[in-house]
Amino acid sequence: MSTTRHHINRTRRLAAAPRPRRLEAVAEPKPVRKRPVDRKAATGQSSVIPTPRPRRALLVVCALTLLLGAFAGWAHARAAAERDVPAARNTALTDVARTSEIKGRTDKAVADLFSYDYAHPEAARKAVSSLLTGKAVAQHQQLLGGVLAQARKSKAVITTTVTESAVERISGDRARVLVFADQSSSTTHGKSGTAYAGAMFAVEWVRQEGRWLVSGIDTFGR
Repeated sequence: MSTTRHHINRTRRLAAAPRPRRLEAVAEPKPVRKRPVDRKAATGQSSVIPTPRPRRALLVVCALTLLLGAFAGWAHARAAAERDVPAARNTALTDVARTSEIKGRTDKAVADLFSYDYAHPEAARKAVSSLLTGKAVAQHQQLLGGVLAQARKSKAVITTTVTESAVERISGDRARVLVFADQSSSTTHGKSGTAYAGAMFAVEWVRQEGRWLVSGIDTFGR
């Protein structure tokens, strides 16, 4: 009898106990997609960096500056090489007065020989006849013959100015000067405006009957 009662009580307790809840399926968390970090935005920079267009005038100035620097270095190297020549053969480094004279003559001669004004063509012809001798006559014609012919047709004015020069050698009645010159050309025929160019060459001098004349124009193979 006691066994039956014990069984009944156990059955009642089991019936009264709350049923365990069914486990609900827990959805797996979706992976979070990480956005790529914009390094430019993080550093405060714009994704598109505008590049300023260099002005033409600035490029011209920079180019001339580089050329002048190259010329100065080259002239210095050539002058240093001439120091090995005995002073009796090269007085450019010892005779200051003669060196200054040759340098001044060169600056003026280059301006006269390589400039042209269509309104006053006789000035160019006079410079050629009074300053050139020997092979320099043909060299000048080869360099400027076509240019001057075109300048006459287009009514152009060509102005040449020596910006740097260095006396490389003075030996007796002969001298050689390294030259860097700027040249501008403007015309009143057709398109208006001014064009600029630079040139580097050497002028060779010879003293004849007490006069210094240009005996050669060396363009270094150009």
